[in-house]
Amino acid sequence: MCHNCAVSAVTASRRSFARFLAVGAGLTVLTACTPVAPEAAPPSSAPLPAAPAPSPTVSTAPAAVSEAAPTGATLPAAAATPSSSAALPRQFSLTDPASPWVVVNKHRPLAPADYAPADLVSPAVGISASGESALLNSTTAAAAEAMFAAASRDGVVMVLASGYRSYATQVSTYNGYVAARGQADADTASARPGYSEHQTGWSFDIADGGGACAFQPCFAEQPAAVWAKANAHRFGFVVRYPWMFHETTGYYYEPWHLRYIGVEAATDMSARGIATLEEYFGVGAAPGYP
Repeated sequence: MCHNCAVSAVTASRRSFARFLAVGAGLTVLTACTPVAPEAAPPSSAPLPAAPAPSPTVSTAPAAVSEAAPTGATLPAAAATPSSSAALPRQFSLTDPASPWVVVNKHRPLAPADYAPADLVSPAVGISASGESALLNSTTAAAAEAMFAAASRDGVVMVLASGYRSYATQVSTYNGYVAARGQADADTASARPGYSEHQTGWSFDIADGGGACAFQPCFAEQPAAVWAKANAHRFGFVVRYPWMFHETTGYYYEPWHLRYIGVEAATDMSARGIATLEEYFGVGAAPGYP
């Protein structure tokens, strides 16, 4: 899913993948945010079919429900302990893509797969993206405006590098990787269509405005990433793919990828030291596709 999204997803360009060094060993970065497809080589495996016909518009008002597991899921007796999020007074759906708590990962695709937010807007912030990538849902956009303004007051430059990505764009991006590198390798570099958090409008990628370490692990040391890690929860955001939790989230560290879940939940996660949405909302780990 690029979980995950450089400049405009609709601009055809190549981006080399950063090498992720951890504990002395080189690890290939699994990025949920793949902004653009590489130039297509002769297909080495069959691409995904084209996007399905658009489904009816889904309301963006999150349905208030009390659920610590996906709708319809039955937890075994040994796992019946309430999730950490159950302590909050307000509960939201974990499966409705219009909900701020929707959990999208390699085990939890969007339903419908071609979901599109009905309230996409361009936030009043610095933006290096263009086209649909410059859009967020209205709730996320308002929170981003407040966060970017606070960062600016602290002397930190932060820009929106990649926001919304449609199902059709993700089909094109993912199929480009399949054609160039094969499906197994594509699955380590780009989210399958319908599995990208960017499609919800609840997430976006940040940069520092100057391009330093853009979409590379070294971005974690840049002022924008350092500030966001320490302060994003005050505006309802979390770093969705934290350091060394790839066996839970399915993606290596992406210090640039922020996800809105609301101030109450994000602050609670920060206070408790809970790193992933999977743990906080009590859903299973998703290291790979089933």
